[in-house]
Amino acid sequence: MKKTLKIITTILLPLLSLAACKHQAKEEEVVSENVTDAKKDTDHIKKEIYTDDFGDQLEVAINETQNTVVVRLNGKTYELKKSEELPEFTAGDAVYQFSDVRGEVTFLKKDYNMVLFHHKKNKPSSADTKMASY
Repeated sequence: MKKTLKIITTILLPLLSLAACKHQAKEEEVVSENVTDAKKDTDHIKKEIYTDDFGDQLEVAINETQNTVVVRLNGKTYELKKSEELPEFTAGDAVYQFSDVRGEVTFLKKDYNMVLFHHKKNKPSSADTKMASY
């Protein structure tokens, strides 16, 4: 009887301690996820999707709080920093540059001056805008 009691306690005690450790780790993961969700809520993020003449799509997420731009093109993601010295909205890093100037969205590779994506936004026609006529 004593032998079976020793065997049961030697087997059950480590199993219970392992189960207790795993349970605490799961709670810590949930807490860390909630913290990141709260951080995302405080940032002001504007997302847009552009399609060029070839059917390629460029996804742009502009974080106005941190002045960063995340660009996704052809399954690749690029994180760029907003530039204050260039006109209108321009962001870039050492290799890539994203610009949204005068209704034209351009994403290019600086080293080769190669345009990877170009899109012209639809401008309102003269019929859509109200202007005074004399």
